[in-house]
Amino acid sequence: MTDTIEEPAAMEGQVEEAAPCLCQSYLRATEHAALMAARWLGRADQEGAEEAAAAGMRTSLDRLPIRGRVVLGSTEEALAPGATLGSGGIDVDLALDPLEGRGVVARGGNGAMSMIAVGEPGQLMALPDMYMRKMAVGPRARGAIDLLRPVGENIEAIAEAFGRRVNDVTTIILDRPRHHDLIEEIRAAGARIKLIQDGDVTAAISAAIRGTNDHLAIGIGGTRQAVLSAAALRCLGGELQAQFWPTSRGEIDELRERGIEDYSRIFRTEDLAPGEMIVAATGVSNGDLLHGVRFLADSARTHSLLMCTRCNWVRFVDGIHFFARERREDVRLMGF
Repeated sequence: MTDTIEEPAAMEGQVEEAAPCLCQSYLRATEHAALMAARWLGRADQEGAEEAAAAGMRTSLDRLPIRGRVVLGSTEEALAPGATLGSGGIDVDLALDPLEGRGVVARGGNGAMSMIAVGEPGQLMALPDMYMRKMAVGPRARGAIDLLRPVGENIEAIAEAFGRRVNDVTTIILDRPRHHDLIEEIRAAGARIKLIQDGDVTAAISAAIRGTNDHLAIGIGGTRQAVLSAAALRCLGGELQAQFWPTSRGEIDELRERGIEDYSRIFRTEDLAPGEMIVAATGVSNGDLLHGVRFLADSARTHSLLMCTRCNWVRFVDGIHFFARERREDVRLMGF
């Protein structure tokens, strides 16, 4: 009798569609962006690195059979909000960050990556470019956090969810002056702290994946990063809570113009990224979550994370990209 392998169960309520999912095609866009940006590692040129990453991502996305509307994009005009990408076909909304951590790349530091989130039209929340106060955890602590509670109480709840002591909980936070008081509160609570220079989306994903030894990503960052984090946590089963942090009367007025009267409202994962989500991310420089691009004689190696709620999978992808048809190198296992 021949053994058979059953396909993974579809998500509850998911309707099977005949059209194939393009999730693996989007991975090529982040790989291309990472390969382009990695050439700028340590060259003290943030703009050059971001321009290269944006060009790589745009080239790959324009080859896909989509009509992609950029909801949240980069400072590069080609990937700015409102731009349309693709060769025509399926309508999708895109949230793009061709290079998260451009300062990291410029300094030759760790943890930079390229990322894209894809949803059906209207399924990625369009927000003005301003700050949000955010808190992100993985599936184990989902439902245990509350952004309106003191941080010490949240850390205690996370510790209880993991069955650990408070001083075993690791929090990730951007090393910024605006976080001075928050850092002191975390220290007073007794939790461990990992200060990072850039990359709060990477931090949110890291907090939601076991094995990183990170449990909570917290702090004030951009709205684009909040939506990208929400999309990733939708795929990972984690939780994000976010609240606008306006710094001027003009920003409050801008929110009201967009129909957001209560800027103190708490936005949750499903508010920012409802519906089916595709998220792809590729490491540019080495980090705790992803390996960076490694250049060899006539090839380069990338390490990526691909997540799709429709296909109901999370994949770590180790890719080798050859620069010539005539190959002079052996293909090696990762780590050798």
